[in-house]
Amino acid sequence: MTFDLARQAMCLAAIATCCLLAAPAAAQVLEIGDEGQVTRFDGPAVFTGEAVEAIAPPPVAVVETVASEAVRRELHAAAADYALDPKLVEAVAWRESRFRPAARSRKGAMGVMQLMPATARDLGVDPSDMAQNIKGGAMYLRQMLNRFGGDVKLALAAYNAGPGAVLKHGGVPPYAETQAYVASILGRMAVAAPALALPALGAPN
Repeated sequence: MTFDLARQAMCLAAIATCCLLAAPAAAQVLEIGDEGQVTRFDGPAVFTGEAVEAIAPPPVAVVETVASEAVRRELHAAAADYALDPKLVEAVAWRESRFRPAARSRKGAMGVMQLMPATARDLGVDPSDMAQNIKGGAMYLRQMLNRFGGDVKLALAAYNAGPGAVLKHGGVPPYAETQAYVASILGRMAVAAPALALPALGAPN
């Protein structure tokens, strides 16, 4: 009887060893009880999409694209010309193009502040010229602010989705893109704008 128990224990141990070698260590655990029984635990030791999605994105400052001095000078000059907060103009330029004069969207928007060709024509600017592109964007932003009583949220929504959409919905349109657009610019102004301050550049020419 003692021999049979010993032989049974040895067989169970061999089975457990084979299972351990055959199975992924992180996904499966075999436990041998006091009476020789084998219990298998399939642990959730697998990385899932939920774990990846739960990771927060890096803050704005980590992924920030820095404007060249030439672009920043034009942004500040345009802000002064149209009585705009330079932090607002910079935040719009950052959101639209990451300050890149050569930026082109799939819809055809061009330049630092992503002017559509038709809008640029209406504003009387050349969208392929960096300075005129920024000037046109600032001009259009000022027009939207005037149209919506100085409400920055509505002006930004109109810059992104068009004034007609703002009027139709009586506020920021319920478009995910537009709502994210407005939120990102306001957040940029509140959090990242101090790092973009442009000291001692003098008055624009």
